[in-house]
Amino acid sequence: MADLSTPYRTHTCGELRPTHAGSAARLSGWVHRRRDHGHLIFLDLRDRHGLTQVVVDEEEAPDAHAVASRVRSEYVVMASGTVAPRDADKVNPRLATGEVELRATDISVLAESKTPPFYINEPDAPIDEPLRLKYRYLDIRREPMLRRLLLRDRLVQAIRDVHHANGFVEIETPDLIKSTPEGARDFIVPSRLQPGSVYALPQSPQQLKQLLMVAGVDRYFQIARCFRDEDLRGDRQPEFTQLDLEMSFVDEATVMAFVEAMAIEVTRATVPERPIRETPFPRLTFGEATERYGTDKPDVRFGMELVDIGPALGGGAGEPSGFRVFDETLAAGERVKAIVAPGMASASRRETDELTEAARRHGAKGLAHLAVEGPGDVRGPIVKFLRADALRGIIERTRAEAGDLVLIVADRTDVANEVLGRLRTELGARLGLAKPDELAYCWVHRFPMYQWDAENGRWDATHNPFSGVVPEDEPLLVTASGDPATPSPADPAGRARAMQFDLALNGWEIGGGSIRINRVDLLRQSFALQGYSLDRMRNLFGAMLEAFEYGAPPHGGIALGIDRWAAVLADQPTIREVMAFPKTQSGSDLMLDAPAPPDPAQFAELGLRTVGVPDRATRD
Repeated sequence: MADLSTPYRTHTCGELRPTHAGSAARLSGWVHRRRDHGHLIFLDLRDRHGLTQVVVDEEEAPDAHAVASRVRSEYVVMASGTVAPRDADKVNPRLATGEVELRATDISVLAESKTPPFYINEPDAPIDEPLRLKYRYLDIRREPMLRRLLLRDRLVQAIRDVHHANGFVEIETPDLIKSTPEGARDFIVPSRLQPGSVYALPQSPQQLKQLLMVAGVDRYFQIARCFRDEDLRGDRQPEFTQLDLEMSFVDEATVMAFVEAMAIEVTRATVPERPIRETPFPRLTFGEATERYGTDKPDVRFGMELVDIGPALGGGAGEPSGFRVFDETLAAGERVKAIVAPGMASASRRETDELTEAARRHGAKGLAHLAVEGPGDVRGPIVKFLRADALRGIIERTRAEAGDLVLIVADRTDVANEVLGRLRTELGARLGLAKPDELAYCWVHRFPMYQWDAENGRWDATHNPFSGVVPEDEPLLVTASGDPATPSPADPAGRARAMQFDLALNGWEIGGGSIRINRVDLLRQSFALQGYSLDRMRNLFGAMLEAFEYGAPPHGGIALGIDRWAAVLADQPTIREVMAFPKTQSGSDLMLDAPAPPDPAQFAELGLRTVGVPDRATRD
């Protein structure tokens, strides 16, 4: 254990044990609680290491008792005295220091405190989040928030230990770079020395880490700060931290194997009490994940998988099912899919209406349901329309049992999967289907290389524009017309698969990576499909293109969101709960009152002025 003694303390408030009994000690910390019993005053003294009971006896130390009489919660005090064992009936088994106490002979007030805006000594007290964020420095004094930050510290330390043990070099990359398209808006920083020009804060060190591979640094990692100007939600903040790593002379299997072994070791070092559900991690293709779970970041701790019930309804080619919505959907080449909610056959009309409304919010035209009350006993609004064999086929195909509720969406494949995937996630949480302590990692790979952007009439990379193509799909990186300048949704490029792999954990995407394109000709070909002219390529990615002319090794890597990873390991619903000083959903810092209007002198020095804020619809 590190020696943390200073002139203000010989021990921390979590350090004293029965072996210290009879010895002198000095503690400093915050008054967690104060109990005044007249001639005896008890102070629970707290620092980040723990809590120790300090006893001040008026007969033994009248001066110290006088000082203790005026201290209040959250005063910062120093207490000196002798460590004494507690009486057997006074031992506190909930505290690591619960078998001893400090019999104080001297108390000094180091700093007084106003009454805090919320109770710091009641960890379970409900506190509005805006209040916690405004007084975050007080919130961090509370045991739950401090515990989560300490977990995050263990996570980062374990990451560093594993990478250094495996030959990686930690290299920092700059935070002032050139703006390039990375999928979200950049934060920009005006240059005073070059008026009219701006830097961008990095959305990720993507190009820089690939340039390090060209430089010959074959194993790089960084705990990187990243910035994205995008709408916020529970797993997004404008500034975030990621584990960024890149490796040279590797293939897809090599990178995934290292990342998996690293994730297992880091997890066990950080939260040894939480079991990992399955190793090796399950591997799903993008198609498998979306077909079975309705998402490319599935929570595999529970079943409730999506089921295609089209074959039970005739598949659009056989005898009609009797329910017009299903039959017309199948005839149009679309899908009818279902999930089974266990034990929900008794759901009320209000509950099924809420599920239907949720399905509509997620993009469905509606939601059909069947309640299985027993063998051959099924009720629901559509039962009267379905032929008996179609109804029986649905129950058999979904394997629904007595007491289950079958939820059905008829729509395009992407809509049916999306809607049922979201309902699956919501119901899984509501019904408690996942073991809360279990950590279920899984890989999702073989993503489509591109997605069609109908508005701009071009192909966009599904992840980043440097992801490599599965070797046998390289001939597909062409347009049907043969001219990259005239792409269409029918292009062979739409069938190409990327060497992209994402790591999911308990329904969160915690990281994504790929084997990169390391050939200039293939990189230019891929950029051309995405609508980049040669001049625009050089303008945006000139350093990369030129560097690759000097020989780029085969390379690949991944970025894992440390905020998301820590949130799942700490069993928290948002990444704000594992960040010391996060922003609100609107991007505000309530503690420092940011963002704020600029100082006119700063604007003048940069040659800038405010010309008005465009309408949000225009900006989007």
